[in-house]
Amino acid sequence: MTDYLWIFVTAAVVNNFTLSYFLGLCPFLGVSGRIDTALRMGMANIFVLVVTALCVWFLNSFILPHAPYLRLISFIVVIASTVQFVEMAIKKLSPALFQALGIFLPLITVNCAILGGTLFMVERDYNFGESVTFGLGSGFGWALAIAALAGIREKMKYSDVPKGLQGLGITFITVGLMAMAFMALGGIQL
Repeated sequence: MTDYLWIFVTAAVVNNFTLSYFLGLCPFLGVSGRIDTALRMGMANIFVLVVTALCVWFLNSFILPHAPYLRLISFIVVIASTVQFVEMAIKKLSPALFQALGIFLPLITVNCAILGGTLFMVERDYNFGESVTFGLGSGFGWALAIAALAGIREKMKYSDVPKGLQGLGITFITVGLMAMAFMALGGIQL
């Protein structure tokens, strides 16, 4: 049980995809303007990472040992089909959210964090439970990072930011400071 907890905490906080590896920055910066939209995008990312972890573990365990040359393309197909499913569900269930997420929802398909998560799982040779835990932890970490940035950006709207730094300038500085804070956790050994 402690192994699963360690995998979850490591994926979510210590080795956060966005703030430690700088993966998934396009939707991270694009959807972090409002906290409600950021949280929903985070939930979509968690779902895609968990479903992808399940499918990739199955493919890697039973099908791809016989055809390793299909590994990368099969991972991309799994990610794209999962994102397409999420996109159709959000469009049907919440058209307003679909409009708010805009182009960034289909960009989950090319989100480096999703593909990085699948490749990390394969490289670390996780079993079924560890793969699901890693997918959940890394998705939670991405959602945590985007929600934190969205909260900070909402507060910065009311701050006196110098003219040259307004917009993405101060956002990049904020993301850099957040990344330094998360990377300080990198030396933790439990």
